[in-house]
Amino acid sequence: MSRPAQVLDRYAVLGNPVAHSQSPFIHGEFARATGQAMAYGRVLSPIDAFEPVLHAFAAGGGCGANITMPFKLQACALAQEVSARAQLAGAANVLRLGDGHWFADNTDGVGLVRDIQIHAGYSLAGQRVLLVGAGGAAAGALGPLLHEGPAELVLANRTPAKASELAQRHQALAKAHGVALRASSLEEAGQAFDIVINSSASSLQGQGSPVGAQVLRPGSLALDMMYGPAAQPFTAWAERHGATARDGLGMLVEQAAEAFFIFRGVRPATAKVLASLRQRLDAAAQQQQ
Repeated sequence: MSRPAQVLDRYAVLGNPVAHSQSPFIHGEFARATGQAMAYGRVLSPIDAFEPVLHAFAAGGGCGANITMPFKLQACALAQEVSARAQLAGAANVLRLGDGHWFADNTDGVGLVRDIQIHAGYSLAGQRVLLVGAGGAAAGALGPLLHEGPAELVLANRTPAKASELAQRHQALAKAHGVALRASSLEEAGQAFDIVINSSASSLQGQGSPVGAQVLRPGSLALDMMYGPAAQPFTAWAERHGATARDGLGMLVEQAAEAFFIFRGVRPATAKVLASLRQRLDAAAQQQQ
C-alpha cells in the first residue's frame, strides 16, 4: 500500500508582472538547505483583483506570500496585524496567514541594509547616504537605513514634496538615531556621498542615473535596487565616475531570507544562494545573446 503524498505548505509571490520573479528559486534553495517541507510558486494577479486573488490563494492552502509591485500598499491595508516597520513604510512585501488573519511585514529595507553591510562590506554608521526616489521602495528602505545611524541621509526625488512627506514621517526615528535627515530635489541633493542608493523608476526606463555625477566620490558605493539588465545603465554610470557599482540582487536574496524567517521561523544562510542566483542569471543572459 503506497503512502499518501505529503501535503506541503504553500507559499507564493503575488504580483503583476510576476513571471520574471526569482523568488521561487530563492525560497526553493532556502527550503532545501533548511529541510523545510514547503512549495513555493508564482501567482499573477490582475491589477484590479488583488484581494480576491489573495483570498483564493489562502482558500487553496496558501500559508504566506511575498508581495511585489504594484500591490504592496494594498497588502498592508488588507492585513489585520501589521509590523512596526510595515506601518512606518505604509507598505508590505510579506503576508503570513495565521489563525485566520493576515500578518503584514516589510523586509525590503532589512534586505538592503544586510546586503550593503554583509555582502558589499560597507558600514552605514556615520556615513553620508543619498536615497534617490520616494516611492514604495524608498519607504520600505528608509526606516532600516536610519536604524544604522548614518551621519546624514538625503532623500532626493523628482517631486520634492513627496520626498518631504516621507522624510517628515521618519523624522522622529532619525532624531532617535542621531541622523540628519532632509528631503531635496534631484538637482539639489548634494555632493560626494559615501553611499548612493537608487530606488527610483529610472532603471525601468533605461536611464543611467536620475542624479548628476557630483553625488559620487571615488570609492562611493552606488547601488541600484533593480538587478539584471534593468540595473546595467546605472551601474555602468557609477563605474564611469569611479564608484563601486552594485545591483539589487543581494538585496533581493536578503529580503527573501527575512521573509523565509517570518514564514518558517528558520533563518537561512544566503551567500551560496546569492552566488547560485548570479550564476543562474548570467547563464540566462549568455543564452539570450
